[in-house]
Amino acid sequence: MHHWAERLAQGRLPSDWELVNSSAYARVAYNPQRQLYYKEFLPRSPAESLKALVRGSRATRARNNGNALLQAGIDAPANIAWGKLPGRREYLFMQAAPGQGITQWLRVTLVKRGAEQLLLRRQLLRELGTFIGRVHAAGFIHGDLRPGNVLAVMKQQRFRFTLIDNERNVQKIPPPGKMLLRNLMQLNMLLPSDISRSDRMRFFTAWRRQMREWSPLEAKILGAEAYLWAIRRLRDKGQL
Repeated sequence: MHHWAERLAQGRLPSDWELVNSSAYARVAYNPQRQLYYKEFLPRSPAESLKALVRGSRATRARNNGNALLQAGIDAPANIAWGKLPGRREYLFMQAAPGQGITQWLRVTLVKRGAEQLLLRRQLLRELGTFIGRVHAAGFIHGDLRPGNVLAVMKQQRFRFTLIDNERNVQKIPPPGKMLLRNLMQLNMLLPSDISRSDRMRFFTAWRRQMREWSPLEAKILGAEAYLWAIRRLRDKGQL
C-alpha cells in the first residue's frame, strides 16, 4: 500500500483509482474495486508540525478518533494502513463505508412525496436523531457534522449510520453545551426545500430522548438556537 501512496501522492493514479473532491489541505482517492479510500494530509502551515508534537498529527488524530468511535460501538470507516511521505505528509487508507450521505437521501433518493417515501423520510430522520443522540450521550462531538458526513444505509428495514471525516472529533463527558449546539447547527444546514420544520422536530425529539441529563426546557432552547443559527448562516451564504 505504501507503493500506492507514493504514486497517488505524485498524482500518478493507478488505473483502478479515481480522485475525489476534497479540501485544499487533503488529497483523496477512491478504489471502487477494493472499496478503499486513500487520504493524504497536506500541511496547512509551518506551525502544523509543532502542533502535532502536542496534539498528534492530523492523520494520527483521524485514525485514533475513528478507532474510538468503533470501540464505543459507533460505526466509522475502518483504518487499513497508514504511513509517512516526504515533506511532512502522512496518508491513511480506510475501508469505504456503506451508504450515502443524509443530504443525498433527502435531495435525491427520497425526494418524491409519495406515501412510501414519506414514511421512509420520517423513519430516516427519527433514527438519525436517535443515532446522533447516542453519539453525543457517549461524549463524542464531531468536528464537522454536516449532513454529508453522516452516511446511511437501509438494512433489515432499519437505517444504519456511519460517521466519516472524524479528524477533528473530540470526546468530553459530559459534552459541553456549546459543542452540542454547533453540531446541531451543522446538521440543520439543510434548505427548507430539503426538510420541513416538522421533520426537523422529528429528528430533534429522537435526539432529545438520548440526552437524559438535559431538562426539556434546556433541550428546547438548544434546539431552537441551533435552528436559528443555521438559518442565519444559510442567509449569509445567500442560500435563502
